Amino acid sequence: MSKRYAVILAAGQGTRMKSKLYKVLHPVCGKPMVQHVVDQVSKLQMDRIVTIIGHGAELVQSQLGEACSYALQEEQLGTAHAVIQARSILEDKEGITLVVCGDTPLIKAETMESLVKHHEEAKAKATVLTAYADDPTGYGRIIRNKNGLVEKIVEHKDATEEERTVREINTGTYCFDNRALFEALNNVSNENVQGEYYLPDVIEILKNAGETVTAYQTDDFEETLGVNDRVALAKAETILRKRINEFHMRNGVSIIDPDHTYIGSDVEIGQDTIIQPGTILSGNTRISSDCTIGPNSEISNCLIGEGTVIRQSVAYDSEIGSHVNIGPFAHIRPQSQIHDEVKIGNFVEIKKSVFGKGSKASHLSYIGDAEVGSDVNIGCGSITVNYDGKKKYLTKIEDDVFIGCNSNLVAPVTIGNGAYVAAGSTVTQDVPGNALAIARARQVNKEQYADKLKK
Repeated sequence: MSKRYAVILAAGQGTRMKSKLYKVLHPVCGKPMVQHVVDQVSKLQMDRIVTIIGHGAELVQSQLGEACSYALQEEQLGTAHAVIQARSILEDKEGITLVVCGDTPLIKAETMESLVKHHEEAKAKATVLTAYADDPTGYGRIIRNKNGLVEKIVEHKDATEEERTVREINTGTYCFDNRALFEALNNVSNENVQGEYYLPDVIEILKNAGETVTAYQTDDFEETLGVNDRVALAKAETILRKRINEFHMRNGVSIIDPDHTYIGSDVEIGQDTIIQPGTILSGNTRISSDCTIGPNSEISNCLIGEGTVIRQSVAYDSEIGSHVNIGPFAHIRPQSQIHDEVKIGNFVEIKKSVFGKGSKASHLSYIGDAEVGSDVNIGCGSITVNYDGKKKYLTKIEDDVFIGCNSNLVAPVTIGNGAYVAAGSTVTQDVPGNALAIARARQVNKEQYADKLKK
């Protein structure tokens, strides 16, 4: 098999986005569109991927990391000029080079693999990925000769009226013989309406040199969508969301209302899990089987065990065990570890805490910077007082502890195994195991005092 290389075009600012954020970094289903492209290209087992960067170069490099090599296009003078920037990295290589735009987040690895295989089987010097568009306005047109072979590609602004009636369009994705590509780039001119160096001109140069030029047509126009403005961004989001949701449903996940369920491309969900309407799942979230998530829940970067129920709640960057019941209206903040068979009820907030197996905080509590053992009951309105205005401190609650309602545990403090804390207590000292802590003023009743106040 020939060596494989890829060039990803990601240098443009994207002025039509009207944004401070560079175009290829705008997210689609929670992931920057250029990351979608790199992830799909990487599935083709490339020997090297070169991303052409320009505007926002440092941010693009920060996003993609070591997945790519980089070449800088300091001045944006067209797509051919962009590819030339990879010359020092690729020019002397034998093999094939795939060129993909960084603003096509819907392109599939399977389609690119088919393009490459078609190119190899045809022994072509260049192959263009094409599609039929109901409205080809703005796209380069594929002009074929009487034998059906690609004659040239004409940009919309340079096309004649007759050429503009052609509905087969250039998707902007190509496959080239690497050496032929860089030799032809030397002959590309900028004599056109835009005064730019067009990569499609390489097709005509190779054709005129008698080289084999082919086209591979995809039957899915949607995956070739280039995102140039917020309207196209929303369209790409809708298409990819539908694709992701259908993938999960075909793999045994029940999504009650797919039109109002938002699942990131890297999320994994086990069979027989039910996703209720209004739910947002993002990041590297992993949900096991037989769970119920939602309605109206937001979960990001969480590991969730089997049989867990999360209703109308938010969870971030945490691990949640099996057969856990969370919500409604609970907030699981980062670095929390919720063990199996736990109940986190309404208006409970957990932050950077370990919550042991079988423990409960059923309502209106804040547990921050804490280690909670197993089979602990935390009463309504109880909190760990973890912050003194400068530093945060740890609260330890050992196994089988009962915390009465409206208790304040002022950290650093330890509640020993099997201890009780009376309702309404403010605990500032450690409580020994099996002890009862009462930390509140003695009740005093003033007989008939209400009558005095009424006067």
